[in-house]
Amino acid sequence: MPALPAALPATREPVDDMLFDVARPDADGRVAARALLRALGWPSGHRLHVDVTDGLLLATTRPDGKHTIGARGALPLPAAARQLYGIHAHRPVLLAAIPARDLLVVHPSNTITRLLADRHAAVLGGTSHAG
Repeated sequence: MPALPAALPATREPVDDMLFDVARPDADGRVAARALLRALGWPSGHRLHVDVTDGLLLATTRPDGKHTIGARGALPLPAAARQLYGIHAHRPVLLAAIPARDLLVVHPSNTITRLLADRHAAVLGGTSHAG
């Protein structure tokens, strides 16, 4: 799996407490991620900054963040980021929470498909047909 972008906070410790979930954005671009938000300690009303880099969305705590965790534990995905990375309503995204870094990473399904196709091609031989 590729390394996370350099924009992440540097740490000397390995990321052992990464938690995963799969969610499907609703028509408004919100994903239900209650278990991961609970692990991160992000309650409803929690302010976030969402950044985009290398095909990923990175959500981090920021008091002046433009995005807020919804009352039902939904994470908002900005419309511009959804459009940029091909995130569509009802198509799955992979969520990765890293509590030690106060970070939630959103992997669009097309990114996961490409990574898995490349990995399968490397392991099984042949060429990847993704992307």
